Amino acid sequence: QVQLVESGGGLVQAGGSLRLSCEASGRTFSSRAVGWFRQAPGKEREFVGGISRTGGTTYLDSVKGRFTISRDNAKNTVYLQMNSLKPEDTAVYYCAARAEWVTPDSRHWSYWGKGTLVTVSS
Repeated sequence: QVQLVESGGGLVQAGGSLRLSCEASGRTFSSRAVGWFRQAPGKEREFVGGISRTGGTTYLDSVKGRFTISRDNAKNTVYLQMNSLKPEDTAVYYCAARAEWVTPDSRHWSYWGKGTLVTVSS
């Protein structure tokens, strides 16, 4: 069983930065892929990016060059560094974990956090 807790959300002006954290319980965290998803009001949950067990990353096209995912297995934590934020980045951000590779399909992720709200003002 893996429990995930997101933190770091808040209100930021357009062009600003935030760093989200996803802290996990469980000894198997380092062997799991971790993904970040977001859901804006009235929209479906979308894949933002993910990091594999070996540290490889993949991103949604609209966040490439602005968002960076990293992991610190010693701290059981994955980070989402978000720079040059835009109002359209406003959403609840969730982290998820699974034993296999990163996939953008939210149906295939086994464990989810409760989310953290990011609001970007114009």
